[in-house]
Amino acid sequence: MRPTCALISVWMLIASASCLAWSKEKGSTPDAVAGTWQCNSHGGPEGDTPFTLRLDQEGERITGSVSSPQGGMDITSASFKDGVLEIHLDTEQGNYVLRATLKGGRLVGGETTHDGEKQSTWEGKKAGE
Repeated sequence: MRPTCALISVWMLIASASCLAWSKEKGSTPDAVAGTWQCNSHGGPEGDTPFTLRLDQEGERITGSVSSPQGGMDITSASFKDGVLEIHLDTEQGNYVLRATLKGGRLVGGETTHDGEKQSTWEGKKAGE
């Protein structure tokens, strides 16, 4: 009976560690995307363009701003859920949506759409990294 309890305890420890690692990778920490991000956009009408995201986070709700050599603006709305950052920018030129996945402390696989049409790809890393 005792070896069975020890085996169950070991399996529970392994399962707990796996869940913890998975939740950290999915960005479930309270401030997973909060901070300043140095990003690069590729393939848009302006060519490769650096931009900066300044993000605050309260749970899944994100607020902040975006700035680039062309100018800057506050984010209209944004969220961070299941490891995916989604930012909406409503402008006079149309509506932009930026999406990327947080993986290994970086924003990867980013895609920007303009009025629903794919415009460019992008990625980012926290400033100072």
